[in-house]
Amino acid sequence: MDISNKTVLVVGTGKSGVAAAKLLLHHAKKVYIQDGNEALDVAAFRSKNPELTPVELILGDVSEDMLKSFDIAVLSPGVPLDIPLVEKMKTLSMTIWGEIELAYVLGKGHVVAITGTNGKTTTTTMVGQIMARHFAHVAVVGNIGIPYTSVAEETTDDTVVVAEISSFQLETIDTFAPKAAAILNITPDHLNRHHTMANYIAAKESIVKNQTRDDLCVLNYNDEVLRAFGRTLEQKVVLFSSTETLDAGLYLQENEILWARNGKTEHIISVEELNILGAHNYENVMAAVALCDGMGVPMETIREGLRAFHAVEHRIEFVCKKNDIAFYNDSKGTNPDAAIKGICAMNRRTVLIGGGYDKESVYDEWIDSFDGKVKQLVLIGQTAKKIAVCADAHDFHDYVFADSLEEAIDIAYETAEPGEAVLLSPACASWGMFDNYEQRGDIFKAYVRNLKE
Repeated sequence: MDISNKTVLVVGTGKSGVAAAKLLLHHAKKVYIQDGNEALDVAAFRSKNPELTPVELILGDVSEDMLKSFDIAVLSPGVPLDIPLVEKMKTLSMTIWGEIELAYVLGKGHVVAITGTNGKTTTTTMVGQIMARHFAHVAVVGNIGIPYTSVAEETTDDTVVVAEISSFQLETIDTFAPKAAAILNITPDHLNRHHTMANYIAAKESIVKNQTRDDLCVLNYNDEVLRAFGRTLEQKVVLFSSTETLDAGLYLQENEILWARNGKTEHIISVEELNILGAHNYENVMAAVALCDGMGVPMETIREGLRAFHAVEHRIEFVCKKNDIAFYNDSKGTNPDAAIKGICAMNRRTVLIGGGYDKESVYDEWIDSFDGKVKQLVLIGQTAKKIAVCADAHDFHDYVFADSLEEAIDIAYETAEPGEAVLLSPACASWGMFDNYEQRGDIFKAYVRNLKE
């Protein structure tokens, strides 16, 4: 779409909104940016973003009459589609895009897109590093923390864009069509935003809705929803499994990752060659292999990239040892399923720090996964009492409450004994106590490193 004669409203003044507005300045007729916070410090915002001087800033609500003057609305990922402002846009039949759609429309190159409840950041980082070994220009963007719109202007026809895409971002795509896409898994998450699992699943599956027969979709065979979804697709589908031997697809057999295709079985890599642990990470590896292979990266280059890859920050990240107590930062375990993987990766008795913002998750399976490995659960945040009630229902009573992350670390350090571990894997979002999971993890690491032995 040619937007050179369009007036565009960007909703949200966060990182994504600012990046979108900056990109639009080079393409749209007129750009406005809106923030629902009427008390926003305008001077500070202008000082921080001098490039946005030509952009008009709107604080608070936008009237229906004012909305009629806009051709397109670009929503930041954190803006729900059911708030009154967006509902008014829908009644006016406005074109509503997300930041991902905007970048895709104005950018160039080939897109590799990765979504799923868990494993997105690890897989996206892995794919980006492998792609960079083969292609001259690779951009790693999206939910990983780099707005797609911030690099769209620099892309060329030869660029490979590797994008981590969240369900929030997928709600506002229109023409977005990745050449290769992966859905790693789907487990309950963000139900406070999507309201039902059906809505959440539909958002995840929409990542491939604009693909053609020539494109690639990589799916987790172990996920029943995705296995069934794969049978409905016309594009090329590659499956992977960490538990089943597949006649066609990638699978884990003892310590080997194999690929059955074209009537042959190929050894891809041994897990002993990898620097990451856990079946969930081996699933991430298999997805990365399929995506990179589908984009034409030679298999030996893929293997070299896998051998060089290390765990991403905040995902079962070893911090240090104090008095022979190992501390691990799994702040990115922001839902119960992700946190289960963190517990499963521990190979010793563990004092677990959990709790945080309530995304309307349930914690039964998380508590059950403790299975004698969790020595004590230290609870913080909004969900602390909710989790405690769930723990009692599952006959796990070794929990205590803390008023802050720092207090929780002190309690965990005092409780753990030499040879044991302390794991921050909250099973909850960070909001309310922290800006994001990165800040939570950084505070954890800094405090732990300053503990006295």
